[in-house]
Amino acid sequence: MENLIDRNYDYVMSMDEDGWLVGGGYKSFDYSGKMPYIDSSHTELLRIGSLDPEYGGTSIEQVYDAMDSLSFPPFAVFPEYVKGGGGGGSGDGDNSVPSSDITLIVSVVDSYTDYASYSTYDDFLDNLFDAMDAVGGGACMDDHDTDPHVSMSRGVNLEVAVWQSMYPKGVVIGSKGYASFPPESKSANKMYVGYGNLYFFFDRANITKAFLPNRDLTDKELGYATIYSSGNAGTYYEETTTIDFDYNKGSGSNDNSDQEYYEHNPYGWNARMAKHDMTDGWDLPPGCEQEGETFLGIPLSQYSDSKLQGTRSFQDQFDFETLLDRNFTYIQKFGTNHGWLVGEEVDNGAGSIVDKDTAHIPLFYTGTLNPDMGGIDLKDLIKVMETIDFGELYIKPAFVFQDDDGSIKLQFEADASSALGYLYNSLCSMLGITWNYESPYNSLGLYSNCAMHAAGDRAKYGCGPDNANTGGFCPQMTLAYRVGFQSEEHAAAYLERSNNYVDYWRSLYPSGVAVGTSEFCTSGGCLALFLQRQDPLMIFSPNLAGSWVEFMGGTVAPTISPAPTFDGGCDDLRNSKLDKCYRQKHARKASSVAWDALGAVGQLSLFLLFFMASTLTLSIFHARARSRKNDGESYLSFFIRDMRGPGKKRKKKLRKKIGRGTLDQDLLEEDQVDNKIRTVPARPGKLALSHKKKPKRSATPSFDPDATPRASSKPRRRPNSGDRSRSGTAHANVPAADPPKEIKDPRRQLV
Repeated sequence: MENLIDRNYDYVMSMDEDGWLVGGGYKSFDYSGKMPYIDSSHTELLRIGSLDPEYGGTSIEQVYDAMDSLSFPPFAVFPEYVKGGGGGGSGDGDNSVPSSDITLIVSVVDSYTDYASYSTYDDFLDNLFDAMDAVGGGACMDDHDTDPHVSMSRGVNLEVAVWQSMYPKGVVIGSKGYASFPPESKSANKMYVGYGNLYFFFDRANITKAFLPNRDLTDKELGYATIYSSGNAGTYYEETTTIDFDYNKGSGSNDNSDQEYYEHNPYGWNARMAKHDMTDGWDLPPGCEQEGETFLGIPLSQYSDSKLQGTRSFQDQFDFETLLDRNFTYIQKFGTNHGWLVGEEVDNGAGSIVDKDTAHIPLFYTGTLNPDMGGIDLKDLIKVMETIDFGELYIKPAFVFQDDDGSIKLQFEADASSALGYLYNSLCSMLGITWNYESPYNSLGLYSNCAMHAAGDRAKYGCGPDNANTGGFCPQMTLAYRVGFQSEEHAAAYLERSNNYVDYWRSLYPSGVAVGTSEFCTSGGCLALFLQRQDPLMIFSPNLAGSWVEFMGGTVAPTISPAPTFDGGCDDLRNSKLDKCYRQKHARKASSVAWDALGAVGQLSLFLLFFMASTLTLSIFHARARSRKNDGESYLSFFIRDMRGPGKKRKKKLRKKIGRGTLDQDLLEEDQVDNKIRTVPARPGKLALSHKKKPKRSATPSFDPDATPRASSKPRRRPNSGDRSRSGTAHANVPAADPPKEIKDPRRQLV
């Protein structure tokens, strides 16, 4: 499919925001700024429609039951031709280039079994509708099969001619690879893909189940199915040089026989053509050869899926869920594969692509970032933006309405004298295209031919009752594309309900509000550079307070440079944005780096460890306090007493054991020292005084002739002053006339 599409814009001028639906999809940093979806090539056989049985739909379980009851062989398809036509949008009907879908028409090859009047594919379709009726399929399902085709997009047929020569009798589609259905299950439901399967598509980007054929391929079928993968297609490309079929014709209800050929005249471009319909595309101004979805705006997502920012929420002032109709109370259908742009639910009844929240207010469309196609390079655009000084961007909701293209939008007040209006003036005068003798100017000399705003445009020319309603200044947020209501009464009821809530916001923020969160644009009122509506790449703070860019949580080019380039090193302000100087100025603390290095799991583990240690400490203290605190003593008093330690308490007990006044006397008096007699203080106590039993004396005392004779004890006497004067521990300030205190029950032990 990559050989069929025009990525280089050699033929195509512009497409809707989805771009090419086949050929491998888009990456985040594509010049065209298309939504980064995966390849969604497929051939539709039957449109199920709504998946909500309460509204006439068919549930997924009913579809699975019906398909499980069927048996079918591998079906081969034959490529017919690529055609334009169908689709279209707001640009059709005027003198601009008409828009149309690009489609690859294919046919299912009819094969017949012995004595069969109908082909195997016709039999399969009859059995399929019978099975759907048997499980109670809803009225929203088509009552006929879909003409097989591959939608390619919203010069090519020579490739189809090669395929026709390569597969003269068609080819069974498939692969030798492995895949998971649904894709979120990853390796849980991984299976061999094989050839000839039928699939249930929840939406064009998500296959939820595969249904296998009732037989394997024959050797001949497998040979054709593997021509391309085995590298044998080169001969067919060399031999096929002409197209021998009529591709200027229609298929089914969309006839292409009246197709006319247009050539875009860029000098017929005017400001009215700058109206951006995301489902249609652009009319490009002179000097611009490629479209682009890049724009500057205010991020309003609360649950973003962007990988370019470290946070998922960009504001917490507005909850747009109150403006949605998820139960289809008022609306009947969406005109595109996209449902609610502020976040779609899994298993939504309409089968819309499950996009995350992409709420935003576009302010200035810069177009492609490919300088070779007339655009401005990404790093140059950022350089210009970093020189623009703007104030905090306040916004105030005005009303909800449905525009001429059927899109539901939330209008914000367009105050030309506000900071938002002054910013728009600066962007137009510095980055707008040359038009009506007005040219842009900025000090860096960096411009674009693809911006969808004129250099002479100003906020006062924009929408609103106080403005001229001829310019591009009109802050709006799109809620959904091409919405169809059940009736005019339902549309009026929905708008009334939504605007009642908008009136609440207006009363809550009478002067508007500068949106932001505690982690994103903390001061509020920031401006973002969007690659497309899903990915805000770089954020600019008001009042030249700085800008930042993130990718998967880390900074990336163009903010990183190898070293300072101006003389003076990091002291020169011109080097402040370079990597070395930025790191010096914004050096993080080692503790902060270590904490972030732990990650979410490590931080949670550390917190749990601290919590468990704290609870264990409190439990031990509580148990200790209950067993040791005194009666009437509070836990706090016990804690203070326990923290002082037991040292003083042991000392006090020791003094009690020694007795009163004994420390003021000599333990050994002079005459006792001479006779080697040690005086031991008394040990009062019941056990020593009251309950001590006297040993019984024998009638005849024993005598040991080898024992060492003991010195005879001296009679007990009260120590006098003379004794104290001869000892070395007498107190000098005690009068000699005062008698010393009596020591009760002094005892001596001979050694």
